[in-house]
Parts: sequence; structure tokens; C-alpha cells
Amino acid sequence: MTTDALSDLAYRGQIFQQTNAEGLVEHLKAPRKLYAGFDATAPSLTIGHLVPMLLLARMQRAGHSPVVVLGGGTAMIGDPSGKSAERPLLTPEQIAENAESQSRIFKNVLDFSGSNAAVMVNNADWLAKVGFLEMLRDVGKHFSVNMMIQKDSVKERLNNREQGISYTEFSYMLLQAYDFRHLYDTYGVTLQIAGSDQWGNIVAGTDLIRRTRSVETFGVTAPLVTKADGGKFGKTESGAIWLTADRTSPYALYQFWLNVADADVERYLKTFTFYDPGRIADLLADMAANPGARTAQKALAAAATEVVHGATARAEAEATTAALFSGDVRGLSKAALEEAFAGAPSATLEKSKLDGAGLDLVELLVEGQVVKSKREAREFAQSGAISLNGERANAEQRVTTESLLYGELLLVRRGKKNWHVIRVR
Repeated sequence: MTTDALSDLAYRGQIFQQTNAEGLVEHLKAPRKLYAGFDATAPSLTIGHLVPMLLLARMQRAGHSPVVVLGGGTAMIGDPSGKSAERPLLTPEQIAENAESQSRIFKNVLDFSGSNAAVMVNNADWLAKVGFLEMLRDVGKHFSVNMMIQKDSVKERLNNREQGISYTEFSYMLLQAYDFRHLYDTYGVTLQIAGSDQWGNIVAGTDLIRRTRSVETFGVTAPLVTKADGGKFGKTESGAIWLTADRTSPYALYQFWLNVADADVERYLKTFTFYDPGRIADLLADMAANPGARTAQKALAAAATEVVHGATARAEAEATTAALFSGDVRGLSKAALEEAFAGAPSATLEKSKLDGAGLDLVELLVEGQVVKSKREAREFAQSGAISLNGERANAEQRVTTESLLYGELLLVRRGKKNWHVIRVR
């Protein structure tokens, strides 16, 4: 054991609830196996899922062995936790594809080699084989309906007569409890970790194991991540922040962390990085002394982006960010440019208009929809407020196909921050 895992989690504010706290401390003095589950309801996972993933990673660094459970079986049912209405049912084929897609996310966060290598399993492999009568007889008899309806997610739906809750979702707790027992029987797993919305399901699993195996197992939850201003964590104007590059690019993820409010930085540094307490204290001291430098946010963005996408993607995101800040975009790869300017205003221009003598700058600004009129274009051009592909433009210059980046892009910056993309076809 390299560190006191529970003390580290407590320092990071990552313990919200736990079963038998004193017993767990003693239990973790030896290497143990623990698990967290991730239902395959989408092809990717969101940034909120990074919390239990990092809990697994921290425990692995402390000498324990993590088991990742891809919820191919439980996704067939749908967890009512945190949901005000029934989830739409997915086909088995969709769920299998989602599980396969999600599996790649864990390979950057966890170590799947070595003496305490992480293991990845899919609960469809055992849940699909359990018969209805077997589940009712061997699992269901150990659950009190009186207890089950006290669970917050169930209680809320029972009180909402318009939505209600189906027997399908009501039975989800049994499946997750069965998962825990199966993992105990098969892999010797004795600890489940998750977000606080899973507390009822975790306790159901420890109860089932105690009743049927006469063994004490444990559960720990982390608080759900919030923002200091009350806004929803992990949401931007363009939607949710995802953990796969096809849905949220490494650059976009880096920008998300870079733009967090000062009030959230300490909590996020503790939750989403492996920085030790000394490093975090130094970053917070620097933030207090140099509030405009955003040193802490840069450190957060670098560490959290590398955790998800690796060192190469993190370095590219940093380079792209620096290039955009300075305006020197010519050295960026085409892929980096596409990532960086995915959300920028854009227009399409016919390539023929840049043939020969091309367009003068004023014409380009109008044709490229950077401005609304030639008068406005002249004002910007004559004041030196326009840069083209990172270089200051002058009102007299003409723009031809030779000006294009990668044969198809013109990046116009108006002032210091307003970028516009002209795509030439």
C-alpha cells in the first residue's frame, strides 16, 4: 500500500457516505478488490462519470485492484436514480455497441497490467443467464418492498402520478445487488464505489451478500459534483461534456477546465487531478496572489485533459490554446484548427472568387460574412483590427488561393477575440 487511500479521499472531499467506516479502515489495510458500474446507455460517458473512474484509479494507486463493470445487462432495464421519467428502452444491439464504445475510455485512466491490474467485465454476461424465477426466489425474497419504496428515486416517481415507475425500473435495485454478489463470488470484490445517487443500490448489495453469504462487504459514495453558482456541472452552451474525442474534443475538454470559475477550482483540483496536497496548496496560493493569471485553471486543465485523453492530446490542446491566444495559428495542424474553430462563426466561399487577382480585403470580409457592409469592413481594415491567418492584414491587400491554409481555410480575427472561419470550396 503506497498511501492511505481513505485519508486521501477524505482530503479530496470524495467520501459522502460509507458503510461501517471503522470496519472499512481495517478492511483496507490489506489489498482488496473493488468495483464501480457504468450503464451502457450511450456510446460515451460524461464528465460526471469521471468521478467514480478516478475513485477506482486512486484506489488502484493505493494498491487495490479495480473492476470496471460495463452495464450491458442493467442498461436493458434502466436505473431510475436521478430520472424523473422512464428511460426509453434500447435494443440489445445498441447496448452492446455502447458498451464496446465506452470500454476504450477506461484505458487511459486505469492500469490494466501489473500485480493489481484493472479488470473490465460486462454484467450482461451473467445477468442474461439468470431466469425470472431464479431472480425472484434467490434474490427477490431478501428485499422488502417497504424498504425499496423508501428509496428517493422510487419515492419521487411514486408521488408523481403522471410518470410513475414501472416494475421494470423498480426491480433495478435487485440487479445491481446481484451484480455485487456475483462479483464477490467470482472475483472476491468486497467494496463498491459510486456517486451518492447510488447509495440505495449499494446498500442493497451489501445486504444481499450479508444475508446469503454471511460476509460483510462495504460501500463508499462520493458527493455529486456541483458548481458554486448553482449551475449544473458538466454542461455548456453546446451541450454535455463527454469523455470520448468524437463527442468532445481534447481541445474542448481543455477549454472547459480552463474556464471554470475561481470558486470551483479548489474542489475540481482535488476531485479531478492526482496533484498532491502540497501542489494544490501552491496553486491556490498563486491564484490568490495573481488572480488574473489563471495558473490554477491551467494546471487543472492540463492534468484533467491528460487523464482522459493522454499526454499527446493534452500537449496539442495546450499548443492550440496558446496559438489562439497569440493569434499565431499557421503552425497548427488541420485537425487542431478544425477542433479549435468548431464553434466559431463560419461561412463558405466559392474558390473561384479567389482565383487570379482574388478579392481585396474589404470584399473578402463582406463575402465571407465577417461584417455586414463594406463601410464596416473598411473601418475595421483601416484601423488595423483585422488579422488573416494570424497575420495583421491591411486594407489594400488582395486575398488569393495562395492565402489559404491547407488549401481551404481562411481564419479571420477581428480585434483580439472574435474569430471567423471562411471555408473555401
